[in-house]
Amino acid sequence: MPEFSPWSDHAFSPPVRNGAPGAPLRISDAPEFHSLRRAQRRSGARASAVSAGGFLVYVLLSSFAAGPMNQPLFGHLTVGLALGLAQFPVMAVTAWCHLRHMRTRVDPLARGLRSRLRRSDTRPRGAAGRDGGHGTGGLRTW
Repeated sequence: MPEFSPWSDHAFSPPVRNGAPGAPLRISDAPEFHSLRRAQRRSGARASAVSAGGFLVYVLLSSFAAGPMNQPLFGHLTVGLALGLAQFPVMAVTAWCHLRHMRTRVDPLARGLRSRLRRSDTRPRGAAGRDGGHGTGGLRTW
């Protein structure tokens, strides 16, 4: 729970819509939100594991397999230097795969959730409410 309230009445929960009694609508209660967060976490965990795993393998090989890492490939280029330079393409491919996953799997979920929230918003278009006119209908999006 944040120390400050993003709403003008300083409440720590979103406002009740249209004065209707009942629990306030929260974006985090939607099942689409949970699938969105799950897809983000999985993708981030995979990207982190591949990136950190590749670097960890390089560090471990440098520490415990100094002989093979010092073998020259050609000229002054050794296996260790080539593996160290390979970290850049590994990071680039990992970032590209993460971005592709976000665009194909996570962004459609986010668009669907956003359109569902906009459909449930009964305010006229262009009316700025407590959300500052950002179209979230007064729901906390963070």
